[in-house]
Amino acid sequence: MKKYLKIFAAVLMMVSCNKEGAYFEGGGFPYGSGGLAHDMIVLGDRLDNPYTTENVRKAFSALYPTRSRDMVQTTNLYVRFLPGSQEEFDMLADMGVEMLDHPLDYEIVEEGDYYHDPSVGEDSITWQYAVVPDDFVFPDIEYQVIDECFISENSPDTRSADGIDWEAVEVESYRISGNGDLIDGNALTKAAKVNPSGRITIVDDHANGGQAFGVSGVKVSCNTFVKFSSAYTDRDGYYTIPKKFSAKLRYRLVFKNEKGFSIGFNLILVPASISTLGKAPADGISCTITKESDGKLFRRSVVNNAAYDYISRCAEEDMNIALPPGDLRIWLFKGLSASSAVMIHHGTIVKSGLIGRYLGKYSSLIQFFAPDITIGTKDHDTYMELYDSVCHELAHSSHFSQVGKDYWDKYIFYIMESFLKTGGETYGEGDGEYAGHCEIGEMWAYYVESMMHKERYGGSVPAYGTSYWFYPQIFRYLEERGISRSEIFAALTSGISGKDALMQQLVGMYPKKKIVIEQVFNRYR
Repeated sequence: MKKYLKIFAAVLMMVSCNKEGAYFEGGGFPYGSGGLAHDMIVLGDRLDNPYTTENVRKAFSALYPTRSRDMVQTTNLYVRFLPGSQEEFDMLADMGVEMLDHPLDYEIVEEGDYYHDPSVGEDSITWQYAVVPDDFVFPDIEYQVIDECFISENSPDTRSADGIDWEAVEVESYRISGNGDLIDGNALTKAAKVNPSGRITIVDDHANGGQAFGVSGVKVSCNTFVKFSSAYTDRDGYYTIPKKFSAKLRYRLVFKNEKGFSIGFNLILVPASISTLGKAPADGISCTITKESDGKLFRRSVVNNAAYDYISRCAEEDMNIALPPGDLRIWLFKGLSASSAVMIHHGTIVKSGLIGRYLGKYSSLIQFFAPDITIGTKDHDTYMELYDSVCHELAHSSHFSQVGKDYWDKYIFYIMESFLKTGGETYGEGDGEYAGHCEIGEMWAYYVESMMHKERYGGSVPAYGTSYWFYPQIFRYLEERGISRSEIFAALTSGISGKDALMQQLVGMYPKKKIVIEQVFNRYR
């Protein structure tokens, strides 16, 4: 996998925005003295799963010796899948299967963000562990059933069983399986189960007076053995897990946002990066993330919030522009400083005859990774720098939603051709066949980036992109003269390439503002 990543990074350099800009110069994480671990999980001994049907039956009989243990019937199957391709992985995800890449019934000696089974080649998807209903219809994907399990909340019979304290049965099952030390002390009393809750926050040194605010729309997932639950944080970072627990839990942030985008990846192919928060009490976990705490968690959380903010602001009552396409895949690359909106997951580049001659044998590799947005995080050390980059690339994705794949293929073709002709200059000199596509796309993205920066951080509008041969300031001056962001965006249709065609389009759409439009465009001839 690592050799493929090197090739992929080289190809990305040809399709990335060569960002320049007037960036400005300038609470810790409470769990774990050394910060979070992002290497591979190290497993210890296998543990006896307290949720196996047999263990729960033993616990039930110990507490209710005169009642039939047949009241405990299998509700779930603990299984593992071995997807042979990304399509098979996506099939399982689309079926609602929540998967982890490591076994759930092993001691974890060292925490980490990922695990790869040594029996599976490093260039393949590793075993994926999951809990499915007992009547799950398995697709034609390799799998193994590890345990038959009973989870009382998933059984309709437990809701009608008089006089049975299922919480006590669960605690007893932990005890007889040798896992009693995992039960919280207060769980030994009646009705001790709780819904985990908390708040995940982050600090932007340049906004909100340096006070923490929520990590928005991110998934908080937790489990003890095969008992899972999860919830999304609200805009302010608060969450409440819907299931109740009594045992200590492993918590993690899954960067698959409720707004319809995911952030990857963890050295190996996963649809959404996972930051493990470690083990904590059943009543929940809270944390404040800063740039001084954990680097990966900080970067993922900033990109998460920037994308959440951008997508929220596309609404009719705000910017009133097209949303990025759903199921947007954003990939972070620490070794790159440039970013891109290649939109491969949504069908661009790979199948294009225009671009195939440049990608050649790497076409299948690019299709395998299939990002839409790539964010280079090298030298982007502050929240503000990452925020601006994300806004720029998501502005591109809104433009893509409006103009479609054919337009985007020509746009990316120009970027790649310019890179190869000039030996590294992303935007070229504006004289290629599809220069007009690049001109419109970059005018829009730099304009949106600049305006969203000002609206978040105050001060003057940054001059992002104004040193190139295209002129994003045209849009800023149009907005100052009464043509809204939404009206400008409405003119960026698939038939428009180049600022002359755009000027005519705007005049045709808003004839009462003809004089203002022509004055602004003529200023930059």
